[in-house]
Amino acid sequence: MTAMNVGAANREALERLCRARPAWTAVRPAREAIGLSGRTLLHAGPPIEWKRMCWPMRGAVRAAALFEGWVRSAEEADALAAAGEITFAPCASHGAVGPMAGIISPETPVLVVEDRVNGTSACSFIADGPWGHQLRFGAHGPETLAGLAWVRDVAAPAFATVLEREGPIDLASLMAQALSMGDEMHMRNAAATGLLARRLAAPLVAAAPNAAELEKILRFVTRDNDQFFLAWSMCAAKAAARAIEDLPGSTVVSTMARNGIEFGIRVAGLGERWFTGPASVVDGLYFPGFTAADANRDTGDSAIMETYGLGGMAMAASPAVQKIVGAKSFADAVQTTRDMGEICVGGNPLFPIAPLGGDGTPTAIDIRKVVQTGIVPRINTAIAHAKASRMIGAGIATPPSGPFVDALVAFGERHPG
Repeated sequence: MTAMNVGAANREALERLCRARPAWTAVRPAREAIGLSGRTLLHAGPPIEWKRMCWPMRGAVRAAALFEGWVRSAEEADALAAAGEITFAPCASHGAVGPMAGIISPETPVLVVEDRVNGTSACSFIADGPWGHQLRFGAHGPETLAGLAWVRDVAAPAFATVLEREGPIDLASLMAQALSMGDEMHMRNAAATGLLARRLAAPLVAAAPNAAELEKILRFVTRDNDQFFLAWSMCAAKAAARAIEDLPGSTVVSTMARNGIEFGIRVAGLGERWFTGPASVVDGLYFPGFTAADANRDTGDSAIMETYGLGGMAMAASPAVQKIVGAKSFADAVQTTRDMGEICVGGNPLFPIAPLGGDGTPTAIDIRKVVQTGIVPRINTAIAHAKASRMIGAGIATPPSGPFVDALVAFGERHPG
């Protein structure tokens, strides 16, 4: 494999990412959409076993086991997992993504997003429960279970009915519009959430079972939930990134994910193999009453946004995200995007950045450039509490360079010269 071949493969990877046009097409249980069966749970990040899982992920496993009816208490869930009676696998290896703890169980309603240009699809769970009771942060009490059941029984069927009647919702154009309105699509999704709510509002009037549930669904989408669209943006990014999985000869990153213990990447030309290192301590801003001492290490599959060229790669497009993640200044955010351009194959014209003269967001992270420059991707992210089920801040994670170095060594071994 010559250097020219690698360059051609990487240009093909960039082309596939840029031509992707993901659309939301369905809502179905994970057992149908992903093929989950038995006592199988998908989780965020690279592979990990129960005994090594962080507190938020363990809490989410408890919630899922209770939701599925496998157990009657959190203690029984712990015992079931410790006995090896639950099969764990990464979301990323099953065409899915999960925010934070990322747990998806067979009966979980999932969004189905298809990129018909590249012939790929991806799934993610819908935002669950009210503030403070989300499975993704490890909550597993009665309020969380009630919220999961309501999403399954009321919200998900209503969304599915809307799609059946209205047809697919073009997420690519929605995300492009939201970026021009100040979202970077990872830690700021306020514009995208509003645009999605506008698309859903009128059809939901006919799809909701009654007026009371309609009000609950609309409040679920809009009230105190500017990040509601994150599941959709992650799903869209995953559908796009699946187009480069197993692309021969490419050194472009196809997956970046964290499980609260480890950060891991997969590379297009190296298939399913994971390369891992310690998950980062997030440098960020904390809500009142919390400090870095309370924080879990970096967690979740949401780094798929940076893999696709958004999030931290697109900070120059989002002045508002600077205050959310604690960037020093807007000039610093612009410089971050310029730095990310140094490690990417090119830019995505679907997502032009006005402060950079309309250049597309840096896209297709090349492990060769990461190793050569010493610049690693910057990941905008939420911060989970290490021992309580809640978000306590947001910031920028700087992943370790080791996985990129190890991946390049493995690529060189596969393709000498």
